[in-house]
Amino acid sequence: MSRSLSYATPKPAGGIELWSWLFMRLSGLLLLLLALGHLVIMHLINNVDAIDYNFVAGRYAGWFWRAYDGTLLLLAMIHGLNGVRILLDDYLAHWRGHRWLIRALYGLGAVFLLIGLYVVLFFKPALR
Repeated sequence: MSRSLSYATPKPAGGIELWSWLFMRLSGLLLLLLALGHLVIMHLINNVDAIDYNFVAGRYAGWFWRAYDGTLLLLAMIHGLNGVRILLDDYLAHWRGHRWLIRALYGLGAVFLLIGLYVVLFFKPALR
């Protein structure tokens, strides 16, 4: 009896890998919608020449665009870090420094995420 090849990713049985699997699918869908919205707003509705400090400061005067950009940043960073972790698990699982590499990845990702969220949340617009 021959087995057919399945290219679909099998759903994990449970634990952290199941939550990671679910997160990748849900965050991917949300990221697609948020990124398309960002592209439409920043590149189709508004002229690229009009996007400057005053444009961003005007957007960040309210809470909606901070939440939008913060959500986009948070989902993109966690989605990307999880994807790189999965690749490292697939290709370097038997390497002796695998766990340290994963920890370094999470540490560097956390630093960049905190810097980005700090800017999004605490940016004080000074309209000119």
